[in-house]
Amino acid sequence: MRRLLVVLFACISIVVFGQMYDPVQWVFSQEKISENEIELKFKANIEKNWHLYSQHLPTGVDAYPTNFSFTVTDNYELISQMIEPDPIREPDPMFDNLVLPYFKDEVIFKQRIKIKSANDFKINGEISFMSCDASQCVFPPLTPFSFDIEGVHNLENQQENEEKESMWWLFFIAFMSGFAALLTPCVFPMIPMTVSFFTKQSKTKVEGIVNAIIYGISIMIIYVALGVGVSSIFGADALNNMATNVYFNIGFFLLLIVFGASFLGAFDIQLPASWTNKSVKAEGKGGLIGIFFMAFTLALVSFSCTGPIVGTLLVEAATGGYMGPIIGMLGFSLAIALPFAFFAAFPGWLNSLPQSGGWLNSVKVTLGFLEIALAFKFLSNADLVLQTHLLERELFIAIWIVVFGLLTMYLLGFLKFAHDTDLKHISVSRLSVAILTGTLTIYMIPGLWGAPLKIINAFPPPMHYSESPYGIGNSQLIELDSEKSNIESALHLGPQGIMVFHDYDKGMAYAKEVNKPAVIDFTGWACVNCRKMEEQVWSDDNVKSILSNDVVLISLYVDERIDLPKNEQYETKLAGKTKMIKTTGDKWMLLQANTYGTNSQPYYVFLNHNEQQMVEAANYQDFGTVKLFTDWLNRGLEEFHK
Repeated sequence: MRRLLVVLFACISIVVFGQMYDPVQWVFSQEKISENEIELKFKANIEKNWHLYSQHLPTGVDAYPTNFSFTVTDNYELISQMIEPDPIREPDPMFDNLVLPYFKDEVIFKQRIKIKSANDFKINGEISFMSCDASQCVFPPLTPFSFDIEGVHNLENQQENEEKESMWWLFFIAFMSGFAALLTPCVFPMIPMTVSFFTKQSKTKVEGIVNAIIYGISIMIIYVALGVGVSSIFGADALNNMATNVYFNIGFFLLLIVFGASFLGAFDIQLPASWTNKSVKAEGKGGLIGIFFMAFTLALVSFSCTGPIVGTLLVEAATGGYMGPIIGMLGFSLAIALPFAFFAAFPGWLNSLPQSGGWLNSVKVTLGFLEIALAFKFLSNADLVLQTHLLERELFIAIWIVVFGLLTMYLLGFLKFAHDTDLKHISVSRLSVAILTGTLTIYMIPGLWGAPLKIINAFPPPMHYSESPYGIGNSQLIELDSEKSNIESALHLGPQGIMVFHDYDKGMAYAKEVNKPAVIDFTGWACVNCRKMEEQVWSDDNVKSILSNDVVLISLYVDERIDLPKNEQYETKLAGKTKMIKTTGDKWMLLQANTYGTNSQPYYVFLNHNEQQMVEAANYQDFGTVKLFTDWLNRGLEEFHK
């Protein structure tokens, strides 16, 4: 009844004052955020002693909130809710001194939009609002607004460009890995030997250059064929799934430890001599076949140096889909092949190469330390999946501190191995690497006491998987409502100190009780991109606040190996194959695959109480920044509260 009286009073005010008196004047502007995003600004200039109400008023209050209505078209999309600054909260004499949020003097509302059209267009809409002073309220007619928006002319190519950028980055990493392999004792000495062979055995200089180029191309063909074989045999999905497999991670940990020990000089790893002998014999055939088998012999004899790098690269490249391993091997092999062709063309430049010697062994030892450090990442993956808590965050960081500390001592000459030559002086390059590794070692030390260590956040276990999740000497208490304690007992400490559910049904039940939307987080203990998202995006204050206060976060680990009760285990069909659902991870993996048609992680779904999606699902590739993920969360909240 009171709301009716207030609105009636406002209408009478309009009649009495007509259009001569409006205490709020609007000014509209826009700002380009990116190529396809615009921020619309609505500035309200409010007369003295008057105030304008917030968009968000408590339910059951007679005051009318400020509301922005947009004309819906296919040309654009609202990518977040209307943003407003923190309002004033004081007793309002017009509404029995209730504390209501409002603004004085001036306020700017901001709305971001995503352009979906290649042509220019207009965004139209209307603003409805109520403004009051100490004795009266006015409810002016709807205020129209209009913005002229320039279309994005290359809209269709944006996604394709992003994919290309990702592949180019993978190619660059692979190329640098190939360059590292090139500077090992197994490969580097072969450059002058091979180039000299071609230049001396060839009848003309041009023939020598051509043969060397063919030799380099053969190297690329061999390694790219390896990438094609890996993708064809296993498939992109299988490679990606292997990264979360316990046995694969433990096996790869042991393999890298063995390779690392070999790099440090404990022993030499060689492929069967018969393979090399057969390849050497094939070299005698001459012509293109002979050159090809020379390249194949190089790949075989250098396996002890290149094998660990190639294996690691293939695992990391598998996340790039079917083309990932192929692009990875192309970049890797190109870095190895280029020097042979280059120095064949300019043989005089061979004299500028440093002589083979102790520095090559130093490169190999350095790679050995890096292999050992990386090995513990795979062991950590297995530990996380099994939830044994044997390799928690503090222990992992301590191991890395020791490894990189020893590497720094080695580079500075305080530590020697059996195959090292006497170090009479330290080169500038060696000192530079020592500074980097020493800095990293010191940087990691505060991590033992809870520092986030964002630079390396993709490698250690997450913050909440530690002996002291809140840092040594710190703790956090959770106050439970006695009436909801049964459900809230299922809450767990999650990333960034956010309380999460690990059970879908209990999480949804709690969301309904507290009248909040649910964000389903399909994640994995061994998922690197999941850790990047949690450490780089969730650590933002705004994101953390939304996930902690405005939504119910349900994190479902698809690789968790906790057995389901016998009566909940069953057999089903997945992608045309029989799949036994035995663990909680199997259960959540099936839920994601059957409901949303994907098995990639991280994968975020915004649901209402009817378990309906409010906005499109989010992933790391498309929403892996603070801005994009915040906008996604805000859009979900806006849809939920409509």
